[in-house]
Amino acid sequence: MTDWPTFLSALTLALVRVSGMVAFAPFFSSTALPVRTKAVFVGAVAFLLAPLVAALPSAHASITFSAMVGELAVGLVYGLSLALLNEMLLFAGQIVGLQFSFSLVNLMDPASAIQTPLLGDLFQLMGTLVVITAGLDRILLASMVRSFRAVPLGSFALLRPSALALVQAASGVFLAALELAAPVLAATMLVEIAVALLGKLSPQLPVMMLTVPMKTLTGFVILTGSLALWPRFIEARFASLVDMAGRLIAIPAAPTGFGG
Repeated sequence: MTDWPTFLSALTLALVRVSGMVAFAPFFSSTALPVRTKAVFVGAVAFLLAPLVAALPSAHASITFSAMVGELAVGLVYGLSLALLNEMLLFAGQIVGLQFSFSLVNLMDPASAIQTPLLGDLFQLMGTLVVITAGLDRILLASMVRSFRAVPLGSFALLRPSALALVQAASGVFLAALELAAPVLAATMLVEIAVALLGKLSPQLPVMMLTVPMKTLTGFVILTGSLALWPRFIEARFASLVDMAGRLIAIPAAPTGFGG
């Protein structure tokens, strides 16, 4: 591209959009990645995309306040939509930790700088591992690149229906977390019922001393067995979130959901 002002404008707008995604998206937002590495990555992606996205039809490669806000909104829609995956894993870990009697075992989460349950951090780490091994990070980048064709540079405005749809989609986090924790939740509840019936049949049985270790052991066994279902479950939720983000920027008023 010989038109350097247009190239620099497109580079700046693309940089803003990609930065908004990297700030919140799973794996890319991890504090384990150095800030300088993220900055170099975002700059390289924006530099490679700038000449392509500036040549697309209906692209407005001019730096204005509305264009900057629109590009930031597109990136944040992608990032916040996919951040729901981490929230789902964290909430599922809280549910399982409560059943394991680990509700008081908390660790400092470096990503949020707050104390989070031990199993919540474990679930997030395992979810990140699934994202990497399944190549979902590359799917996210490909979807982000396609967004420049769906929404050219400088042509997006974050409307109220889009924001409301994103908030409504966040409610699906609870349902998805319950689905992920359902095997462990059902198994531990059955253990509680069985121990309670034994306590009724044999009042001298130390029910309180048996319940916690039996629930913990049973829960770990069921959790280990259910890990085989995690890749398909997380891939399905990840795909639904990417589709939701695409619908939010393409058709702001389109109804969306996360739990399905």
